[in-house]
Amino acid sequence: MPETMPGTMTETENEARTKAGTGTGTPDEPAAKAGSAAGASRSGSRNRTIGFVLCITTILLAVLDSNIVSSATVPIVRDLDPVHGVDRIAWLIAGYQLAATAALPLYGKLCDSLGSKNVFIGALATFLAGSAVCGMAQSMGELIAARALQGIGGGGLMSVTMVVLRELAAPPKAGAGAGAEANGEADGDEKGEKGGNIGGVIAGAGMALGPWIGGTLSDHAGWRWIFYVNLPVGIAVLVAAITLLRLPARTTRRRIDFLGAGLAAAFSTALLLVTEWGGQRYAWSSPLIAGLLAATAVCLGLFLWRQATAAEPILPLSLFTVRAMRNGFAIQGLVGAAMMGSIVYVMIYLQVVRSVAASSAGLFLIPMAVGMAVVGLVSGRLVAAGWSQKTFVVSGTVVASAALGLLATLTTETSLWTVRGAMLLMGLGFGQLVGQLIQLVQDTAPAHQLGVATTGVRFFQTLGSALGAAVFGTVLSRVYASRGPGGPSGGIGELTGAAHQQALHAFTSSTNVVFCCATGVMIVAVFLATRLPGAVRAQEA
Repeated sequence: MPETMPGTMTETENEARTKAGTGTGTPDEPAAKAGSAAGASRSGSRNRTIGFVLCITTILLAVLDSNIVSSATVPIVRDLDPVHGVDRIAWLIAGYQLAATAALPLYGKLCDSLGSKNVFIGALATFLAGSAVCGMAQSMGELIAARALQGIGGGGLMSVTMVVLRELAAPPKAGAGAGAEANGEADGDEKGEKGGNIGGVIAGAGMALGPWIGGTLSDHAGWRWIFYVNLPVGIAVLVAAITLLRLPARTTRRRIDFLGAGLAAAFSTALLLVTEWGGQRYAWSSPLIAGLLAATAVCLGLFLWRQATAAEPILPLSLFTVRAMRNGFAIQGLVGAAMMGSIVYVMIYLQVVRSVAASSAGLFLIPMAVGMAVVGLVSGRLVAAGWSQKTFVVSGTVVASAALGLLATLTTETSLWTVRGAMLLMGLGFGQLVGQLIQLVQDTAPAHQLGVATTGVRFFQTLGSALGAAVFGTVLSRVYASRGPGGPSGGIGELTGAAHQQALHAFTSSTNVVFCCATGVMIVAVFLATRLPGAVRAQEA
């Protein structure tokens, strides 16, 4: 028999211990593995909590700032351009949305290539730089340009945070035992699902509360503080994201389709210029508008060709072969147009026609915020319990259509409680849509295209919002010009007597036409919602 040194195990003994579950023959290793798994689980849970708080704060910042200007437009115009400023309000809104729309497709591919953390930090830094420049603007032109810079960052924040929330829901991959992995997966899925639902509710509430915050700051601190207030909160989030947030690293680099992103930006810009200038600043038959129409068609054709032939397209056309995603994109665009138009022009109606102060006008959106928050949480829980997302998308579009139809009946003497009731009804409608459509697209998208799918649905929403602001602004100006006493709508407050009354009635009827158009947009969304599949299944990667 061979000799065995004291304190050592024979090969047979080592094999026996291995079969007994030690793995390597070290008696303390099972406990070490369990402790390591528990530590990894705690670390992962802490990381998800930090990421969740940062994402929710960022979503609130981005959404508030995309809407915070709407109730501050009158003080801004009065300060920077009291004569022609009202006619440029649409560009003040659309400038942000245009820049966000142009940049969104690129953000999706950057997330899939560079990792969502790096893109998140870059987008937030750009947003904060734009906020600082907005606060220092000395003319409407400077402010519109600064809003565009802010929009480049803000457009990425809303979409990239949705990608971050989804990635935080991923279960731990390495270093966890079977039990810890199962628990991590369940915990991650639950937090990710709650994060998506609550993120949608926060986004909806921010859309409603943004104008109130903007009006309050404008009335009591000056309109520049609606931009400066972003800086301390945003810087805190930026530092925390750099030092504390941990997300899966990208081990492979993918090509970035900069040409496709440029074509998407060119198409979006040309289209918005047509809707803003056509029939108002320039005749529809003018060479400039004809040239812009041709440029829009050419850029769209080139963009589609590029997406069909590029090795790594920024918006893969294969996504549109899935009916749920195709209809989801379209509905999100229509919802963006109707929601932006309704919020902006309710604020303008209250301030111009009813002489409500900016901060008080913002209070009329609280019923909308309450409705969105309540119905958003309830619908999210019911979908998690097995209800079909289609049910809430159809219901939400129907209720929102009814609310917009009610707003189309406003007069110069309508009870302000009717306005509040319409806003509550609108919140109950849009609350079923915000978040659910993004969740629907994410559930349907292939795993390796999560970034481009998420930013794709955001692209259509911001494009719809920008188009809605531009088109509705053009409609308002054209109708008022044909029915009013003459002169720009910004001069209504200076009129007296019969001319003032005529101007108020003309402006009110002009906003009625805007709300009728928004109602028509939502009716189209109702039809598309009924075409969604009854159940959504995630595609295989």
